[in-house]
Amino acid sequence: MMLEFEIRRAQPGDLFEIWNILRPMIRAGETYTFPRDMSQKDALAYWLAPDHQTFVASDRSGLVGTYYLRPNHTGGGAHVANCGFVVRESAQGRGVASTMCIHSQGIARKAGFTAMQFNFVLATNEGAIHLWEKLGFETVGRLPEAFNHPREGMVDALVMFKRL
Repeated sequence: MMLEFEIRRAQPGDLFEIWNILRPMIRAGETYTFPRDMSQKDALAYWLAPDHQTFVASDRSGLVGTYYLRPNHTGGGAHVANCGFVVRESAQGRGVASTMCIHSQGIARKAGFTAMQFNFVLATNEGAIHLWEKLGFETVGRLPEAFNHPREGMVDALVMFKRL
């Protein structure tokens, strides 16, 4: 059964729940390049940085995911969006990431972005790769052994891209 999710901009009262979504991902060290011992303060400062538009997804149980949207680069590259997505472990497999990614593309289009790029999708993150491909992203580059995975050792990172 697919639950419906509400997506809205993050608010100051969401910080504790956002941290509770980010913390397991950071500590596992398997999908993002954050230091595994990154503090709550540093993680939230990054996730809610001034150049990020940060959103949360919720259902009746509370927050189930969060994402940020930002320009991938400044100047001549500012028309390409970049996002980071994290889903609460207990909500994985329920369509949260897909819903957030579709939402992010709509927000990006409204903000004037003409494309979206994911800079560092680990080759071991097969679920994310499959989802991004299903949503129209293509792998446009591969960075050999760009990430030291805590269980898999050196793994490749993919650059994925979609015109909006």
